[in-house]
Amino acid sequence: MSESSPPSRHQMGLVACTCYVFANIVGAGIFITPGPIFAYTSSIGLALLVWAGCGLISIIGGICYIELGTSILEPGCDFAYAVYVGWESLAFSFMWVGVLMSYPASAAIQAHTFGQYIVAGLAPVVPIDPQWQELVERGLGFALILLLTVLNFYAIDKYASKFQIFVTAAKLLALAVIIFTGFYYLIVKGWTHNFENIMAGSNWNPGSIALAFYGASWSFSGWDILNYGTPEIYKPRRTMPIALLGGIALVTLIYLAMNVSYCVVMTPQQISNSSAVAVEFAQATLGSFSYAIPFMTALMLSFLRFTHAAAREGHLPRFLSCINTGSNSPRAALLFQLVCMVLVSFVNTNDLINYVTFIMFGQRLISIAALFWIRYKKLPVAAGAIEVPIIFSIVFWLFTAALIVVPFVEDTKNTIIGIIFVAVGLAIYYVFVKPTNTPNFLIRLNDGMTRVTCRLLFSAPDLRRVAATTATETATDEELHSLNSADCHKRREKITPTYNA
Repeated sequence: MSESSPPSRHQMGLVACTCYVFANIVGAGIFITPGPIFAYTSSIGLALLVWAGCGLISIIGGICYIELGTSILEPGCDFAYAVYVGWESLAFSFMWVGVLMSYPASAAIQAHTFGQYIVAGLAPVVPIDPQWQELVERGLGFALILLLTVLNFYAIDKYASKFQIFVTAAKLLALAVIIFTGFYYLIVKGWTHNFENIMAGSNWNPGSIALAFYGASWSFSGWDILNYGTPEIYKPRRTMPIALLGGIALVTLIYLAMNVSYCVVMTPQQISNSSAVAVEFAQATLGSFSYAIPFMTALMLSFLRFTHAAAREGHLPRFLSCINTGSNSPRAALLFQLVCMVLVSFVNTNDLINYVTFIMFGQRLISIAALFWIRYKKLPVAAGAIEVPIIFSIVFWLFTAALIVVPFVEDTKNTIIGIIFVAVGLAIYYVFVKPTNTPNFLIRLNDGMTRVTCRLLFSAPDLRRVAATTATETATDEELHSLNSADCHKRREKITPTYNA
């Protein structure tokens, strides 16, 4: 495509990409993590430095990912980059952890936040006994998960997308209300008493600061979203740098403004002890309108199709790729995600954030190492790739490595659990995925689970990679017909029973 040609209807331009980056970063994190960050830093000044520092590091990381995204045009971000340099085992292990823990944990955190904010918002009107509070919060979170599962299960295009538009609008309105209210009290009413000595009581312990960066980094996670679909970007050499860096910079300014607004009204101790900081802020400043804030900030949960996408590529069992073409809903993957979310939701929220962030940094450490390897080996890259100064990659790699190593001292248990998950993924790869001859019992199990899934969910396998198979390994038309789904017959050419593990 020439530089002067217009984008196709499937490609995103500059404005769309910038909005995509912004919307993907801003989520429940800014309403969850201020408390833990203030608990780790113990002062307004140091907490703001952590937020600003994390924004700066995200920009540096974005610069590195611009080179990766324009050099390797394959979609898939970290997974694609590890595979490109031949590190399939590492790519698989982090994909495994993402499917089983990282993505379900992120959704579980947001669902729990929904419950916390709803309970806190209703507390002045409908007080709940403290011994029942956590149960009610989790129940509301499960209700939200089930609602979104149903929306995605039956009509993903008709209802789920409209629901997400409503959620995004509510989120932006909540951000604007909190920021304008905070600065009104700061500038017009002169509430500056909390800023008289902003560095007082700062906790400079490296481990505590690292854990504070964990929380802030989770709130910034998602800035690499454009790297998951580089081929869908119009003029990536021009669009990616502006959209990615502009989106991160805008989010950084908003996060700093949000935290300043919180600090105008609340002390660091109040913020660190709060599980719903936006609710307490609203109750102290907005009067009767404060009841609207919990509902605007609570609706942050969205469903990812990562599990379905991985199964389509053949990296997960085939039954997880099954899709109902009537609603375009990956029903098997949705149910699998639902189960994983419910299981991990019983883990402490701060521990979940640390798990997710540890895995996220591990993936980025591998991706930057892959970039170093590409340069060292002079591997071929896409024409027109942007090559950024190597100092950015070095700084980002060292920062990422530090945030993996330092928590071993401060949060040893959670760090070891994260490593165990990655190690299990490596073991599964070498035992089940890498061998070329898949055991017959696994082939039969995979086939059986796929047939049962198709019958129960009225779906058909949706495989992108079609393997050449022998006549005995290929599903027959009669077998496809027995799946009790018209969609299966329409998509029979995509079905392949061979899958390693």
